[in-house]
Amino acid sequence: MTTQLTHEHTAIRRYIGELTSTVEGIEILQPGTETTRYGHDAATAKTASAPTKEGPAVVLPATAADVQEAVRLAAELGITVVPRGAGSGLSGGATATAQQVVISTEKLNRIIEVSPLDEVAVVEPGVINAELNKHLEPFGLFYAPDPASFDISSIGGNIATNAGGLRCAKYGVTRESILSLDVVLADGSLITVGHRSIKGVTGLDLTSLFVGSEGILGIVVSATVRLRPNPVARKTVSAFFDSTTQGTDGLAAITLSPVRPAAIEFFDTPSLRNIDAHSGTALRERGAALILIELDGYGIGDQAADLATALTAVGGRVTVEADDDGVRLWELRRSGRGLPQDKWYIGEDIAVPKSQLGKVYAAFPTLEARYGVDISAVSHAGDGNLHPLITLDKTPDDGPNPPAALQEAATELVKVALSLGGTVTGEHGVGSIKKEWAALELSERSRELQHAIKAAIDPRQLLNPGKAI
Repeated sequence: MTTQLTHEHTAIRRYIGELTSTVEGIEILQPGTETTRYGHDAATAKTASAPTKEGPAVVLPATAADVQEAVRLAAELGITVVPRGAGSGLSGGATATAQQVVISTEKLNRIIEVSPLDEVAVVEPGVINAELNKHLEPFGLFYAPDPASFDISSIGGNIATNAGGLRCAKYGVTRESILSLDVVLADGSLITVGHRSIKGVTGLDLTSLFVGSEGILGIVVSATVRLRPNPVARKTVSAFFDSTTQGTDGLAAITLSPVRPAAIEFFDTPSLRNIDAHSGTALRERGAALILIELDGYGIGDQAADLATALTAVGGRVTVEADDDGVRLWELRRSGRGLPQDKWYIGEDIAVPKSQLGKVYAAFPTLEARYGVDISAVSHAGDGNLHPLITLDKTPDDGPNPPAALQEAATELVKVALSLGGTVTGEHGVGSIKKEWAALELSERSRELQHAIKAAIDPRQLLNPGKAI
């Protein structure tokens, strides 16, 4: 083992030396304690190695050509590469060891072009989601995908996981907004997949293949993204209910109404308590469950009236919020929920057909009783994507790892989602921490096919090995 590690460190030192001499001005961070943070993402930060442990070598390319050279040399030396965006991922997809090279796209942050007539923008992967939309304001356009982490997550990371967010109900996930990609493959070659045009069916749909591939097939260095005109109006509507069950009935009422909101978010009772405790609010005083809705477009008064009629009929207390109050409620949705520092916890990312949301929430009490845990969930209810939080009290007898009951409860909840026609991950990706759950969903033949695709594009398994599949 010592000989192997020595060889790997020698290879890393050689890589750094050769890349420095080959690519003028490229920034490289030497492996050491200052790069420890590049060894994990947001999901694995709490279980990451001690800050005194050596992190990976990190390459910070500034151009697509830099990425090509960095990948080509890694392939030549047989070093595995971990692509990394902003590090905000929630599945362990950007974890790396000191024997690997991280290629971070954070300096590839240019907005290359905005074309109002084509309704597209060409951007590099390091562009932050919120910064793109700020740049688009003078054009009267916006980029629709908006994960809750939109102010810190990068477009490249959103593409890697096919991120969704709040407005999926109307505008779809990232894949629906990606027209074309420039991708560096495992041998350092650069290809373009997709089309700038809205329509285009020449060849296989490789764009959709790369979107959501979590960096195991290539590194995106440019994306042509689809834009939308800013709505003439936006309005926030809240509907409070007397129970979580009654609230899920409200979700069904929205679907059966003629209104198609841009965003539909659902909060169960413990989630409202969590937000109140973390943010000093009093949402729980207004009800035991909340549906938070964003309407946009023309006829917004008529939309709000039709929605109020549908929700009131199933027990909702409906308010068309003042603009400032609406902004505050959406901010609470994005960042108001706290993570318990005094408990063990697991956050999930399951999704089910939206007609089955009520059954998932109904399963919580049984799982709580069986495993001694507490479960709450906030949902992108417009497309059936739940973000459950499973917690377990810590005891003096606990060691450094959580009791088995926590993981068992999480796995059982995944099985509930699968039994209802759902999936183990709606938008966060599989990464390194959900592979066992993915095996519950995907057939053996399906997994074989995915590994065959990986082998065809990256035969030496150099890009983000051990992730996603």
